[in-house]
Amino acid sequence: MSEQHTPRSLIVTFYGAYGRAAPGPVPVAELVRLLAPVGVDAPSVRSSVSRLKRRGLLVPARTAAGAAGYALSPDARQLLEDGDRRIYGTAAAGREGGWVLAVFSVPEAERHKRHVLRSRLAGLGFGTAAPGVWIAPAHLYEETRHTLERLQLAGYVDLFRGEHLGYAPTAEAVSRWWDLAALAKQHEAFLDRHEPVLRSWEAREGAAPEPEEAYRDYLLALDSWRQLPYADPGLPAELLPADWPGARSAAVFTALDDRLREAGARFVTPDAGS
Repeated sequence: MSEQHTPRSLIVTFYGAYGRAAPGPVPVAELVRLLAPVGVDAPSVRSSVSRLKRRGLLVPARTAAGAAGYALSPDARQLLEDGDRRIYGTAAAGREGGWVLAVFSVPEAERHKRHVLRSRLAGLGFGTAAPGVWIAPAHLYEETRHTLERLQLAGYVDLFRGEHLGYAPTAEAVSRWWDLAALAKQHEAFLDRHEPVLRSWEAREGAAPEPEEAYRDYLLALDSWRQLPYADPGLPAELLPADWPGARSAAVFTALDDRLREAGARFVTPDAGS
């Protein structure tokens, strides 16, 4: 398992891809089996599940057979549903959609919440237009609203929709609001890791994917990819450099998703097709 793929991240990725479709809680023993192909051992599974439980993302429950297992909390399901629009909606926003602005003010007595707000807005993909003024493509409004309400931060923030009217050209302003060079490096790192995997699968055209191998390659690709649409929130293509690697990395992920997701599901539920 590479340094990029942590046990906790892989467990969340598993639930996002397969676990939330399970008819009931996923048994702990099954989580151990399903994380083994991506290099997570049993003690790491158990300790990571405990941390996710403390964060309120997983809730302990018994399966129909009485085994100990874990299900997603309602907040976790909302997070994953919001994430679906990011992870699988790979088209960039158009300029005609405009922008959403988040303007916040936090009393000095609660100054620790400023850091929470800044880190959460950055995690949603917002750029910084000015101190206390954050900006993102307008399609992020609903997810931003859900996030701020869930974290009980909505009372400190005003949200606005609008257009950029100057004075600098919008493309120039975007390059100030986001660190485009750093974002490009993240896309290139994804391509370096996962484009060769896609090419290897394409070279086997006509052969049925082996379920465990498809599951492993898909889970690792999804675990890498799902961070990217948050760092790069789908900025309009016409505002980005001509050699922007984002469209290519999105195409690689989409191709891996099309090719491997269903095959990987046969490893998760091997009796489903029998």
